[in-house]
Amino acid sequence: MGKTILDLNLDIKKLHSIANSLASDLKKMDIHTVADLLWYFPGRYDDLSNIKLVKDIDENEVNTVCVKITKIKSYRAWRAKMIITELIAEDDSGTVEAIWFRQKFISQILKIGDQVYLSGKIKAKKSSWQFISPSYEKAKADLIHSGRIVPLYHLSGQITQKQLRFLISKALKEITPVDDPLPVEILNKEKYPWLMESLKQIHFPSDQKSLEAASQRLKFQELFYLQIKYQLAKKNYQSQPTYQISLNNHLLNQNIKTLPFKLTLDQQKALYDVLADLNKDIPMNRLIEGDVGSGKTIVAILSALNVLSHGLQVALMAPTEILANQHLATIKKILPAKYLPQIALLTKSHQLLADGTNTNKTELIKKIASGSINFVVGTHSLIQDKINFKKLGLIIIDEQHRFGVRQRKTLKEKNKDHKAPHLLSMTATPIPRTLALTLYGDLDISLIKEKPAGRKKIKTFLVPEKKRLDAYNFIREKIQNKEQVFVICPLIDDSDKLGVRSVTAEYQKLNKDIFPDLEIRLLHGKLKSDAKEKIMSDFKNNQFPILVATSVIEVGVDIPQATIMIIESAERFGLSQLHQFRGRIGRNALDSFCLLFTNDISSVSKKRLEALCTTSDGFKLADLDLELRGSGEIFGHKQSGLIKLKIAKLSETALIKKAQKWAQDILTDQKYLARHDLQATIAKLKNETHLE
Repeated sequence: MGKTILDLNLDIKKLHSIANSLASDLKKMDIHTVADLLWYFPGRYDDLSNIKLVKDIDENEVNTVCVKITKIKSYRAWRAKMIITELIAEDDSGTVEAIWFRQKFISQILKIGDQVYLSGKIKAKKSSWQFISPSYEKAKADLIHSGRIVPLYHLSGQITQKQLRFLISKALKEITPVDDPLPVEILNKEKYPWLMESLKQIHFPSDQKSLEAASQRLKFQELFYLQIKYQLAKKNYQSQPTYQISLNNHLLNQNIKTLPFKLTLDQQKALYDVLADLNKDIPMNRLIEGDVGSGKTIVAILSALNVLSHGLQVALMAPTEILANQHLATIKKILPAKYLPQIALLTKSHQLLADGTNTNKTELIKKIASGSINFVVGTHSLIQDKINFKKLGLIIIDEQHRFGVRQRKTLKEKNKDHKAPHLLSMTATPIPRTLALTLYGDLDISLIKEKPAGRKKIKTFLVPEKKRLDAYNFIREKIQNKEQVFVICPLIDDSDKLGVRSVTAEYQKLNKDIFPDLEIRLLHGKLKSDAKEKIMSDFKNNQFPILVATSVIEVGVDIPQATIMIIESAERFGLSQLHQFRGRIGRNALDSFCLLFTNDISSVSKKRLEALCTTSDGFKLADLDLELRGSGEIFGHKQSGLIKLKIAKLSETALIKKAQKWAQDILTDQKYLARHDLQATIAKLKNETHLE
């Protein structure tokens, strides 16, 4: 029989009987085909390439020796009632022993006279050395488990490292050679190895230099494909017909003059960016990124006013009903009175006209379709329900970090004249520039960093446990002055995704032991929408002083009298999350305080939390979190899975910029676009471009 040639798309079960027997565990690791297996990269490596003589063994290190077996046996230990396997082996410089527990099969694999590599920690035993449960491999030309840089993978179920290495090694040997998908110009200019060589070296590196080269190439390829997808999404959206909305300068200036505050320079710049986009004949796709309390919503509402003045419709989507209600209240304060009859709220629980009149869902949907309601505020149900617009000119999305291709297509289909609406997204999560390039590669970005005048800095303290009682006494004093308190609790573990256990325990402690005489309410994700809304409404109206809440639900409603925030187990949150929580207080002229409690006194945690105490710049804090903890912490629990990268990291700024530059060059240069190989790659990526 000839050598089997494997196709990348071959079902993993057909690779080998081991893969077939472990198919369910491989599936848990998202390995379904040979390609999935080869793109399942090591999490780390053990460098076992330094092969020593027995006489040179060091007791404090992992040692690798190549020795000849002189004795091996398995027996049942009388007391422990387990199988023990012992081995004695030697090289020209000395003798070593090895012992394994509950691994009888080793004495069936290894035989006297075999040359074998042993790797592991070692301890002195009388006149010789003894390995305890070392890794082992018979000496041969193609080592994969020892005597080299050995890959270590994240595993699931019953799969062992040896089994996974064996399957990957087999696939690499028998795979059909594949054409490199990257243009040769990239490979030559960046000095990257070819794909097949990179796959071999990432799994079984010849040396550290080859491993680094393979790693850089595969990281680049992943980021390059991501950037191609973003550029294609942007190009596709901008090719749609849209509304060209000119600037209504007189109306906007009149409205801005009536505001009870002056727009900051950053707000003016962001507003200019949006109005300039609206005046183009391609659909806007812009993100306003601004710190908590920086005034993003005002910019969005003024932009909406410009659209409404042209007889077009606006939809504002918020992540929760609580925030949708808050936005409606803000809109009613800012827009000229003549527009109020055109404004409505549509959520799962409420269908209201701006004047407070209740209506029913069916009637409201009819008014939106006919164009008599021109500004509708709601949750994501605005695009999921049977709602159609007459002329939807602008969609405003609040805190929706990834509004994708499929959702954009849905919006266009909801427009009676099939024009693509302009899209304006807002986020209060400060994102380092490098992350923004990756997460929002298809968006134009406006930054609002300047805070409105008159905002006091929130005083933030890392409170030692011994000072907890003092903190509670301080809180009681503030409550006597009619000030209010947020208490934020983290998730205990992944199974408690709504944080119910920790928040309930904290509520009971405060209610029974600390403030038994005060009314305390509890807010978490398992409560129904009506109950949440009632609690937040009562809190806003200062009907009770302390709200204990989880971190996984939106607590962004504006509470003017909230001046204190306690954050329990603060080390469990990313700095950007903590900064966002902190921004829920200090929305008045009173002094505000954020008190951080932690049980973790590690140097990294202390550095992070001390940074929060000294810095009020959310962008600096996000940069620090990226440096110390990685990209998953920028967004916290809800958004950590936004981009699932296999090998690249979002903190690799230079590589991201390089990938973005190449993606732009490839998609704008005819010499590349005319090539059949690139056309196939681009077509494949186009089909995968669902970034929601």
